[in-house]
Amino acid sequence: MLDLVTGSSRDCTGMSRRQFLRIGGLSALGLSLPGFFRLQRLAAAGGTGNPSPKTVNCIFMWMRGGPSHHDTFDPKPDAPAEIRGEFATIPTTLPGVRFVEHLPRLARQTDKFSIIRGHDPKNAGHGFADHLLMTGHTPNPSMVFPCYGSVISRERGYKDGMFPFVQLGPDVDHTFNGGVAGFLGDQYNPFEIDDDPNAPAFKVRDLSLEGAPARTRMARRYSMLTELDHFQKTVEESARPVQARDTFYEKAYGLITSPATRRAFDIHQEPDRLREAYGRTTFGQSCLLARRLIEAGVHFVTVTSGGWDTHTDNFKSLKDRLLPVLDQAYSALLQDLHDRGLLANTLVVWVGDFGRTPKVNASAGRDHWATAGVACMGGGGVRTGEVVGATNPLGEFVIDSPVTPQDLAATIYHALGIPLHTRYRTQDGRPIELVPVGKPVSQLIS
Repeated sequence: MLDLVTGSSRDCTGMSRRQFLRIGGLSALGLSLPGFFRLQRLAAAGGTGNPSPKTVNCIFMWMRGGPSHHDTFDPKPDAPAEIRGEFATIPTTLPGVRFVEHLPRLARQTDKFSIIRGHDPKNAGHGFADHLLMTGHTPNPSMVFPCYGSVISRERGYKDGMFPFVQLGPDVDHTFNGGVAGFLGDQYNPFEIDDDPNAPAFKVRDLSLEGAPARTRMARRYSMLTELDHFQKTVEESARPVQARDTFYEKAYGLITSPATRRAFDIHQEPDRLREAYGRTTFGQSCLLARRLIEAGVHFVTVTSGGWDTHTDNFKSLKDRLLPVLDQAYSALLQDLHDRGLLANTLVVWVGDFGRTPKVNASAGRDHWATAGVACMGGGGVRTGEVVGATNPLGEFVIDSPVTPQDLAATIYHALGIPLHTRYRTQDGRPIELVPVGKPVSQLIS
């Protein structure tokens, strides 16, 4: 399924004839593509549409649920058993730095990323975290702040006809409007692909028109919609959006029929050897697809992974399912970007909701923990092979070089070439500064 995330709920009052044509009858154009282009055009005056001189793109890996810092990149092998848990640790290429035993590939790749052990997530709530960690702002009931990808979308616009901002997978909690464009407007929301790129028959439905009958149907329905919109131009009051609608559908039509666009999403073009290197999993193939999209001109790709809320059977879930998949996909992504000369211009961020409790609970799990976590960052010109900050011997809180969500946001924007004091105006004219309090992590910035 291909969808345009809006961050708001739809009611069940039915649909108009135009909605029917867009959603059911129009098929390949659907609601998402035309709506996406329509809203993009309405906001054309707001963004420059041109990349900044320092064009660094980003792959943002979001681990929904909150990965345990103890059981990934900040183990405590000398702590009591109820704290250190069941996993042994292994050395990395960094002297004295150890990971848990189930991340052997990443342990050999620490020249390509840095570990932020001083990450202080400042929250312990799902949904709340998705907004805070993706914007650098605490959720505000009166205002929804834009996520990183939406800001990049506004600042840069399209490149080579590709979407500026794509989300792979559905694992972003929208309870507090995380992962959306907020006051910037829906036109900057991510273009979301929920289908599994690991599926044998994976294809992006709205970009797939196989055979002459499908193309003929699309052309006929496009013509029907054009006639309906021409009629409605004379009766609707919102003249400006309506007058522009044809342009949006023409652009959508052009994208759908573009061989370059279809090729970018066609993961089947990758050799089996490389697909196996990433791992034949949803997350592994999503990381591979993210690399393809960055290579094709997408500026920001969010790759989501669910299942990290390990209140029960933490160690079994991590050992059997989560860590091997993460280790293979994340390490393959870094190596592949490096081999293609893309890592220097692609920031790769790994982070989740928060950390997890130092003490293992009665269900062999770890619960939410607000004062300590871990994040990783590499590529895009940031320093690699660094360990930023530290937690106390039990992993309860940060004792050196704390990095807040605001600092993480400032570091991401700095790496992407977005001035931290950029100001936007909300719909009611209120000026909002992009990063009012956070500072880039000096240890990572050259």
